[in-house]
Amino acid sequence: MDIDIGIKAADREASANALTRLLADTYTLYLKTHGYHWNVEGPHFQQLHALFMEQYTEMWTASDDLAERIRALGFYAPGSYTQMAELASLQEEDSTPPDWKSMVQTLAKGHEQVAKTAREVLRIAEETGDDATSDVVAPRVTLHEKTAWMLRATAS
Repeated sequence: MDIDIGIKAADREASANALTRLLADTYTLYLKTHGYHWNVEGPHFQQLHALFMEQYTEMWTASDDLAERIRALGFYAPGSYTQMAELASLQEEDSTPPDWKSMVQTLAKGHEQVAKTAREVLRIAEETGDDATSDVVAPRVTLHEKTAWMLRATAS
């Protein structure tokens, strides 16, 4: 069935492609945060264990929102680890979990990157008149910037 939501097919595709990259970055950061939640050790264990759980839970919900927006635009969302890894600008970690401070620093950098990716989505959504995508993504920028700041403060 044809999609007629007031956005040209090529513009919907541009938004969907940008959202796909944001979804991949969000999902990769979600996985990293969840792994850190399981493996954090040290004097700040309880605080970080709870903080990481709050963060990965939020990103899990955001991943669903992003994927649903991709689908509303008429495109398929990536659905495998392989696809996510190929599309993400963040790298997975294959080694032994780092110490708590390195975890916090790595996550801060990850949130900064996701904020950058989200900004690119906003730029494309604005150019294409895709207000609904902007509505989904704008709060992501704010959240990731705030989370990065809090993590940087924690690592100081």
